[in-house]
Amino acid sequence: MISKWLKTNSIKDLKYFLKDKKFKKIFLLTGKKSYHLSGANKIFDRMEKYKTMKFFFKSSPYPEFKELKKLINEIKNFNPDLIIAVGGGSVIDYAKIANLQGIEENFEKKIKNNSYKIKKKISKLLAIPTTAGSGAEVTANAVIYIDQIKYSVEGKELKPDVHFLIPELIIKNPKKLKSSAGFDAISQAVESIISLKSSNQSLIYATESLDLSLSNYLEFIKKPTLNNCKKMSIAAMLSGRAISISKTTAPHALSYPFTSLYNISHGHAVSLTLEKFLKFNFLNSKKSLSNFNLNDRYQKIFKIFKVRNIYELENCLKKLKKDAGLVDDFKKLKINIKSEYHNIIDGVNLLRLKNNPIKLAKTDIKRILFE
Repeated sequence: MISKWLKTNSIKDLKYFLKDKKFKKIFLLTGKKSYHLSGANKIFDRMEKYKTMKFFFKSSPYPEFKELKKLINEIKNFNPDLIIAVGGGSVIDYAKIANLQGIEENFEKKIKNNSYKIKKKISKLLAIPTTAGSGAEVTANAVIYIDQIKYSVEGKELKPDVHFLIPELIIKNPKKLKSSAGFDAISQAVESIISLKSSNQSLIYATESLDLSLSNYLEFIKKPTLNNCKKMSIAAMLSGRAISISKTTAPHALSYPFTSLYNISHGHAVSLTLEKFLKFNFLNSKKSLSNFNLNDRYQKIFKIFKVRNIYELENCLKKLKKDAGLVDDFKKLKINIKSEYHNIIDGVNLLRLKNNPIKLAKTDIKRILFE
């Protein structure tokens, strides 16, 4: 099953695509550091000789509404034939939202109330991830933070028209970024398997993603090659396809305040509670709200991780994080859970929490975080 997905793109493929004469004006959104570190600058800086280019370098580490407004104005004024997002999940999410037509002045309020209406796109959107993690290049949703609280914008119009997976653009990422982004892909796939919105198709994507990521993740961090970069890129893309159907669950819902309040990278933030919630869900499986057998889904997870029970899975994930250099001790991260618990809870994404197979009360979350 996996073999049909083992395809990525070359820089040559990208250059051929961009030669299309209908792309006269190109708006490129990226992060200044990742743009040069990935080597993307060597591709796009030369394009200014034969294309009209406009560059926007984001400054915020995660998608913020204030910066989004600047980006929207830049795109409207430039009126591009093609928008290219080159970067991680934040860059791609920015581009996905900014590319929507009919964004009203009260868009901020409508995002908060989940009452926005998406009309259509401004331009064709090409997504080129420079990390192997979020799978944002294939999802029909985007994240935006307003006043340090995370919101989701969803709709089929957000999905990029084209995406290119180019291993050469992720191989030079620092270990810390590879660890975080790669763990995000792992967590997305695991969460997708037990999400209330899981389907047969999302289950295929998620299990294939996990097979690839677990067999390549640590080597990808410690001894990166074009081959394991390729496989991690595909694993991330498949995890994105999975959550585009199923959505994520509690670990993702709890991750966002750790990013906005403590500047912990997204995948690292998700890793802080993954095994905790997996254990909680399993031990309370009799209360499952799913229309599938939750224990059967856990057996699939055990098989992929090559463990026999929930306690071995818990230890396996802890060891995986340790080997990847992801610190999960709140004290070492200088987070005082007891004193800052209410700030964390206030930033939880309730939409993602609702996908959890077991209904969670605030007391449950508190007990899990204090564990």
